[in-house]
Amino acid sequence: MRVSNVLEFTENHRYFVCRDFALGGLERKLLASLYQPMIGAFSAGLYHSLYHLLADDETGYSRPEPQRGLFLGLGLDPNAAGRKTLIESASRLEAVGLLQTFRHHNPLTEETIYEYALQRPLGASEFFSNIHLMLLLRDKIGKPAILELKGRLSPEPLSDLARFVNREEVTVPFYELFKIGSGPVDPELESGWAESASAREPVNPPERIRHADMLLRFPRGAANRGLVERLGRAPESMAQLNYLAYKYDLDVPEICRLLDEDGIFEKDGTLRWEELNRRAHSVYRQDRKRDEERERYMARGETRNGPDEEESGRQTGSEILLDVPERFAETLSPEQYDQLLRREPYTRMLERHFPGTVPDSFLRIFERIDLNYKLPEPVINVLAHYLFGMKHAQRLTHAFIDSIASNMLAKGIDTFERAAAYIREQQKLNATLERRRRGEADELPAGSSARGKAQRRKPAMPVVGDTGPVKEISSEEREKMRELARRLRGDNGSDAGP
Repeated sequence: MRVSNVLEFTENHRYFVCRDFALGGLERKLLASLYQPMIGAFSAGLYHSLYHLLADDETGYSRPEPQRGLFLGLGLDPNAAGRKTLIESASRLEAVGLLQTFRHHNPLTEETIYEYALQRPLGASEFFSNIHLMLLLRDKIGKPAILELKGRLSPEPLSDLARFVNREEVTVPFYELFKIGSGPVDPELESGWAESASAREPVNPPERIRHADMLLRFPRGAANRGLVERLGRAPESMAQLNYLAYKYDLDVPEICRLLDEDGIFEKDGTLRWEELNRRAHSVYRQDRKRDEERERYMARGETRNGPDEEESGRQTGSEILLDVPERFAETLSPEQYDQLLRREPYTRMLERHFPGTVPDSFLRIFERIDLNYKLPEPVINVLAHYLFGMKHAQRLTHAFIDSIASNMLAKGIDTFERAAAYIREQQKLNATLERRRRGEADELPAGSSARGKAQRRKPAMPVVGDTGPVKEISSEEREKMRELARRLRGDNGSDAGP
């Protein structure tokens, strides 16, 4: 629990507890055997005190009440020493993944309320596969004790099964036993389910960079070791690191290598996100080049297989602003596509628009928009949606894409809603111009050429036409005209003499 001021956490602040599980006999045994040696008896008692604010057969949220009752129930004095003890105990629970603490602030009443979200203990197999938890428990109780606990809590399969070779699954699936009635769809049920699902959907990308894994791989004698250790108390920075790793497809060793470079941290210990983003982008480009070289090498002697199908989005949303392109209509619903545009990095969205590798020309254009123009990710995704959804594919040039991005930057478009409104206006303008062009083309005669169609916008000038009857010339008039011509020819010959 990060508390910078002693007045931010007192016995007078209110708190409430939330949980969505109930402890069984096995979970209680895991708490006593695995977690309590790591966090101590007092932190385990705090966990049980928070847990029993709700009944064993209930889940949800408890009633807000002052923390004075929590202090008295744990035998702590409501003073600075008691607050420090409670903060340290909660921090131990947070470090091992049993508790999440949130602080809510009401600007109208200037009140702060704490939320304690309890987490279910890990199962035995998952706990022993977690390296940093197992190493911490080993340091607390020793290697022989942890081996005994592992053998007792996660037993090996029966030895008699070694004689049996084939293992066949005979489980009956759901669709063979049950059938869902094809009744009418209830709109109220669908809307309520969508709202609840969107509320449970995590906003951040999946966590692939854990602070404990970073500390295991980061050099102990490095200059930035202390600054990296402080990141464990900054969940916002860890969330941004996870987003950066998801955006550029980076792993823990690559993130540690970037954090170990000079110039990544400010003097006060904060990360320089622009510089980190630029260097992560360089690593991403190098990985792409190596992958392309590897594919070209493998393609010399082997036949390349077809591209795998892209994974469809799983997020849902309630507000739909843009239509789903035809290429995603079968795999993504409008809600899923809307949430992908809002939350997905532009590198991942570009991969969805192409069945194979993204061409370098498009990637360089969007990299410039991201690094130089610094447009937000949702705005870049909306721009890609507009460009790849156009019917005139010959207009997808560097100058055309750069002009649209520059126009969006000049108009101050920095949110998804503004970008969607701008794109819709452009689509209406393009539709109007297309209708006008078709209407003018229908008025042209059937035998007109393409050049005449292109020049149709010029004003039609009136031309005097020869529409009268043909006048016949008599022999006398024809003779006079010939005489006049001979005379004129003779005058010209005399002028040309010496």
